[in-house]
Amino acid sequence: MSSRKIELLDASLRYLVKHGVANISLRPMAAALGTSPRILMFHFKSKEALLQDVFGELNSRLQASLRTMTPTDFDPLRVPPLKRFWQWATRKDNFPYFRLLYEAQIVALQNPKEYGRYLEKASGDWQAVVFDSMSASLKSKAMASLCIAVFDGLMLERMSTGNSSRLTESLDLFIAMATKPSPSGKSRRLDRRRDRAVQ
Repeated sequence: MSSRKIELLDASLRYLVKHGVANISLRPMAAALGTSPRILMFHFKSKEALLQDVFGELNSRLQASLRTMTPTDFDPLRVPPLKRFWQWATRKDNFPYFRLLYEAQIVALQNPKEYGRYLEKASGDWQAVVFDSMSASLKSKAMASLCIAVFDGLMLERMSTGNSSRLTESLDLFIAMATKPSPSGKSRRLDRRRDRAVQ
């Protein structure tokens, strides 16, 4: 990717974080970026391709942030990565990126023919990043999917209601339930054979 295209991609992401995706028009967007629709089309070929690149870059940056919060030694006294990511995501400066993330998801779902590959890649990448961030006692594809679903649901509720303390309590409750030791004193594990059976 050329340096100019990288610059335009970064500027486009910042623009969409501020303005959203709904009814996006290339002419005012290009003007705000200090360029022209023709230049954008030269680098990205189409508006849909531009949006796919922006959505992909957004996912990559957020996933990289989650990776930095994943410990290598899994100290039980350390704040779990899911909680740390929630605290980071709900900060005022980061929150708009997640609003764009979910808006992008809706836009892509409304046009699966155009954005099908983006949806598949984004889902697979998040699954892999979350799976890698989990402690050995919880590591399974099913639990990774559940963590993603819980985070997404709480984040959408946070966007809808603005209530942070109740939803943080809900996340804490989920983490406590997921990591609660079994009656035998061992950490709860999902059945790995069942996981392998559906691969």
